[in-house]
Amino acid sequence: MTSTTSSESTQKAPAKDPWDLPDVSGLVVGVLGGTGPQGKGLAYRFARAGQKVILGSRAAERARSAAEELGLGIEGADNAECARRSDIVIVAVPWDGHGATLEALREDLAGKLVVDCVNPLGFDKKGAYALKPEEGSAAEQAAALLPDSRVTAAFHHLSAVLLIDPEVEEIDTDVMVLGEERADVELVQALAGRVAGMRGIFSGRLRNAHQVESLVANLISVNRRYKAHAGLRVTDV
Repeated sequence: MTSTTSSESTQKAPAKDPWDLPDVSGLVVGVLGGTGPQGKGLAYRFARAGQKVILGSRAAERARSAAEELGLGIEGADNAECARRSDIVIVAVPWDGHGATLEALREDLAGKLVVDCVNPLGFDKKGAYALKPEEGSAAEQAAALLPDSRVTAAFHHLSAVLLIDPEVEEIDTDVMVLGEERADVELVQALAGRVAGMRGIFSGRLRNAHQVESLVANLISVNRRYKAHAGLRVTDV
C-alpha cells in the first residue's frame, strides 16, 4: 500500500474558474410582470437567445396577447401557471405590488430559483430616489416571503427601451447578481450570459441588494441628463 504524505493529503484542490458557468439553455424562464416594459424586454431577449420563455400576468389573456405580440415561441399564462411551469422565475412586477404578488405565489414558487429585479423607487419633482423596504431591499423581502424558494437578485440596471428594440443586436452591460448560494448565482450569471453583449457578475449576498437596487435612481438621472440608456460595466474582471 502506498502511503500519502501529510503535504499531499492536505493539498487544496485548484480554485474553480469563476467563469466556468453551467449550461442553462434547456431551462424554462418565467417572467412575472411580463406584460410591463422590463418584463417584456427581458422575455424578448431570452427568447431571442433561444431560451424557452413564459410570460406571467395577473390576467392570462393579457399575458397571451403580449406573448403573441413578441413571438419567438413565447407563451403567456397567469402568474401561478407561469411560476409552476418555469425553472427560473424572474420577478419584474411593479414595486407597489411586489409583496402581495409574491405572497400569493408562495406555494407555486416553492423549489424554484427566483430572480428579483425590482427596484423600490419613489419619484418627486426632484426626480427618482431610492426607497428602503422594511426587510432591507426588494430581494430580501422576496426571500422573507418565499422561504421555500431560492431567491437571487439581478437584472436591475437594464434599459427596457434597449431590451425590446429588435434593431439592438447586443446589450452592452454587465449584470450584478446577488444571492446566498453560489450555485444559484452561477445559474443566473449563465442566464445573463445568454444575451449577446451581457455578462453576469457575482456581486455579493442578498444583504447587499439595497445599494444595487438603489443605483437605478442614479442611472435614471444619468439618462435624463444625457438622453441615454445607460448601463454598467465592471472593470478588471
